[in-house]
Amino acid sequence: MMHKLILAFLILVLTILSQQNIPFVVGTAYSTNERMLAKHTMSLETRYANAYVNGVFKDNILLTLNYLSGKVADPRNINWSAVESSAKYELVLEPGEVFAFHDDVLPEYQGKVIKTTHAKFGAGQGFRSSGYLYGDGVCHLASLINWAAKDAGLKVDARVSHDFANIPEVPREYGTSIVTTGTSSLNAEMQNLYVENTFDKPVTFIFIYENGDLSVSIYK
Repeated sequence: MMHKLILAFLILVLTILSQQNIPFVVGTAYSTNERMLAKHTMSLETRYANAYVNGVFKDNILLTLNYLSGKVADPRNINWSAVESSAKYELVLEPGEVFAFHDDVLPEYQGKVIKTTHAKFGAGQGFRSSGYLYGDGVCHLASLINWAAKDAGLKVDARVSHDFANIPEVPREYGTSIVTTGTSSLNAEMQNLYVENTFDKPVTFIFIYENGDLSVSIYK
């Protein structure tokens, strides 16, 4: 009798959903581990007014994500067609783990579990230059991450502002200056971005590049 009542109830629910045009998906569940904490997007077509320079910024941003994900490991084997294609990248931070944008870290972060992009943004890793320095544009990616991480409630340490130049679509207070020993020895440890997972659960950063836009979403 109980089975018949349950079956009748399920039929009733499905009937109501179909009448309301509400999709019913079997096997899809959303738990607290999948709750979005923050999401921000910027266009990679509006990084700089000059088309050539914009292309350099765009390529350097996407190459950084490919190093972060491990899709690129050997600069001799960079497939630019693949780098510039639509893609999804993930970064997971366990409780207490720190993400540093590059490997030159401040003393207080040394010895901690740190994940980085593994990039030094120099010509030796395939990064491009617009004429001033190699790795132009990666500060835009760091600033986007800074913005999303702060909105998500994570601990963010970005000590050198990028207020010397505008970063389109990112509020100025999140502008983050990035320099490594691969491009310069000037305050490389200071010109970094550190994000620490202070929650008691893992957090996942999802980067999606599609139709010229790059988004970062953070889930817990």
